[in-house]
Amino acid sequence: MLTESRDEEQIIARVAALDIGKAELVCCVRVPGKGASTPRLQEVTTHSTMTRALTELANHLVDLGIERVVMEATSDYWKPVFYLLEAHGLDPWLVNARDVKHLPGRPKTDVLDAVWLCKVAERQMLRPSFVPPRPIRQLRDLTRYRSTLVAARTAENNRIEKLLEDACIKLSVVASDIFGVSGREMMDALIDGQNDPKVLAQMARARMRTKIACLEEALDGHFDHHHAFLLTRMLGRIDTLDADITAVDEQIEAHLAPFAAAARLDEIPDRHHGGRRTDRGAPGPFRGGGGPAR
Repeated sequence: MLTESRDEEQIIARVAALDIGKAELVCCVRVPGKGASTPRLQEVTTHSTMTRALTELANHLVDLGIERVVMEATSDYWKPVFYLLEAHGLDPWLVNARDVKHLPGRPKTDVLDAVWLCKVAERQMLRPSFVPPRPIRQLRDLTRYRSTLVAARTAENNRIEKLLEDACIKLSVVASDIFGVSGREMMDALIDGQNDPKVLAQMARARMRTKIACLEEALDGHFDHHHAFLLTRMLGRIDTLDADITAVDEQIEAHLAPFAAAARLDEIPDRHHGGRRTDRGAPGPFRGGGGPAR
């Protein structure tokens, strides 16, 4: 038997949605009308993504008393907009584009996308993705950049090893790390024009001195000016990367300082389990919650 359904629509009174591009964004704002019988009011505007224009938009949204600003995770273009709105005290939401389903056959333009997103958002049919707080975002930037630097250094190391192989210098066959003190001194000597394998082998330090005979054989190659030119550029790049990695490491240590107390608590033995704490999977500063981490 069919009965009358009395569903009270719960909507967000004052909401905005942004369709963000690289150079411009479209903002749709929906607010209540002036009277009970007046339909909701809507405003659609286009703004530059430059800082001044974004600041003006943020102030306009604050003046309108906007409760929530919704935007899709479009490339990295959402980041400056999200951060600036957040700094102005607004409540920005980053949503997954898969959650904003468009109707089949519906025209797709920036304006229509912004209006559609705003209507879906005001009816609370979206959920926000996780965006970490500013200190964690900065720490992630540093750790991700460090990974990029390390990968670049590894690639350069591999190029050097291939270059030495091209010159028939088999240093990597004898030395486990050709970029240690001994290996680096031998490569610098090769660049300076020293090609005598016996002289080069005598540059071995510590435990490598037990391999001098093998080193003399491994360093007997045909290293020429072409190899010296390339090796100079490659070693210089590695030195630069090493310096950059050291500088980034210092910044990471500084950003980790506020979490030192939490790290010490993690080392406290759990008396109920007779050993170390077992809650290794508990949420922490670097363990994400729900939604895609940004």
